[in-house]
This record gives sequence, C-alpha cells and structure tokens, in this order.
Amino acid sequence: MSSVLYDTPGPRARRRNALLSVVFVLLLALLVWWVWRTMDDKGQLQWSLWKPFTTSDAWTTYLLPGLGDTLKAAALSMAIALPLGAFFGIARMSDHRWVRVPAGVVVEFFRSIPVLLLMLFANEFYARSTGVGTEDRPLYAVVTGLVLYNASVLAEIVRAGILALPKGQTEAAYAIGLRKGQTMKSILLPQAVTAMLPAIVSQLVVIVKDTALGGVMIGYTELLNTRSTLAANYANVVQSFVVVAIIYIVVNFLLTSFASWLEGRLRRNKRSTGAVLSAEDTVELNPAEVGGSYGTGAAT
Repeated sequence: MSSVLYDTPGPRARRRNALLSVVFVLLLALLVWWVWRTMDDKGQLQWSLWKPFTTSDAWTTYLLPGLGDTLKAAALSMAIALPLGAFFGIARMSDHRWVRVPAGVVVEFFRSIPVLLLMLFANEFYARSTGVGTEDRPLYAVVTGLVLYNASVLAEIVRAGILALPKGQTEAAYAIGLRKGQTMKSILLPQAVTAMLPAIVSQLVVIVKDTALGGVMIGYTELLNTRSTLAANYANVVQSFVVVAIIYIVVNFLLTSFASWLEGRLRRNKRSTGAVLSAEDTVELNPAEVGGSYGTGAAT
C-alpha cells in the first residue's frame, strides 16, 4: 500500500531490504564479538573488576552522590533556561525594534559560545567578583553556563515553533479583537508547545549530558567526576565507564519517555476539548427543535 511519503517496495526491493538487514545484524554481531574478545584478552572481564558495582559502597560513596549532583545541576538549569528561553524567543518576534534587536543580540551571542567556555568564564567571575564560597562555586558556574547557552537555543526553538503555525491563527485572533499579547498567550503558545516538545526534550537531554563538562574542567562533583575517583580506588576504568554510560542512558530514556507520554496526553486533550451537550442544551441552542423534529416548533 502506497502513501504520499513512499511507495510500497516490490518483491525485488523486499528481498534487497531483507538481505541488507541480515548483513547488518551479522556485522553488529561481529562487532559485539570483537569487543568482547578484545576485552577478554586484555583481562577486562575479570569478576574482580566488576564486583565493586555489586556492593553498596561504590554506589553510596561515589555513583549515587554524583548522580544526585548531576540531576541537581540539570534540574536547576532546566528550571531557569526554559522560561528564559521562552521570554527571549517571544521577544525576538516583538513589533518593537528596541525589544527585538537586543533580544536577538543576546541569543546569537550566547548561542555562538561553547558551553564549556561559558562555564569557565562563570567560574572565574564567581571567584573574583562575588562572595560565592569555594564549595558552591562549581555548581553556580555549571548552572550559569548551561542556562546561558541552552536558554539561547531554546529561544530559537520557541521562535521556530510559533512561526511554524499557520498565519490564519493569528489573523483569526486579530479578527475577533484579541491583542498581540492575548493572541500569543491564548492562541499561539498552546498550539506551539506540542510541536516544540520533541526539540525541547532533545535540548534537555543535552543539558543532562553537558553537566559532565563541569566535572572535567572545574571540579564539579557530578557523575563522571565521581567515576574517576571510583576508578582510581578500584582500578576498573573501563568498567566504571560502562556503568556510568548505562546510568546516563537510563536517565535520558526516562526523560524522553516522560516527554513522549506528555506529548501524547497534550494531543489527546486537544482532540477532546469540545463540551458534551445534553438534550436540554440542544433544545436551548435550537429553539426550532421541539419533539425531536425541526420546524414543528416554529410552526406552532
């Protein structure tokens, strides 16, 4: 069965696709076997190297505190970057030049600077110009860098999501007397949120992963930083990388799964926003309907 996006493959195409699938599976199995064989030859599959992860000390002393700091920095960055990005995204579409131009300069400036440099600059700023303590400074620097960079990216996501809506939505809102602020709040943003959600979630996943930059460069005790301490104590570098990678995968999978559930719920709510009317309501709305037929009431 064909669609507007593709034609249903014929017999030859199906055979070719099946052959390519078999080749891909074989290559993937070969790669897994090669990695397993290489690790076995290097002695990286010894139980003594994996055993620390079956005890509570490795988790309660290193991994769980590091994961907690990672989620703490990511949550603070998300909570600040989301509204800030929405503000600048809407400001970039303002009719007033004195609002639109500065917002555009801010967004383009911070979007062009690597997040790692923003963290380093923020760390030096807090060290030299403020009274932030040494213990709290890495967290402040990581959150500041993540907020400045990701808010500018989210601003462009918000702007693109709103501009992607049909112009008829805005024109219809103006036709019934709504002002631009009312149109944005009541008409455009509710519709754009669902369309923007996948891109926003992708950026939130980036925030979670970019917290590791703070651990590498400015000593923030996030998950990857605590992994290095764990590996130094247990001499299991490869194994600690594997476990930390799995933790990141699980966290980001939960985040994307929640976003998929939320997107589906928003779409279902938009499809079922109509009110359910009773029989009495329909009579009030249609005075000509009396006794179950139209026109009779009007004639009597």
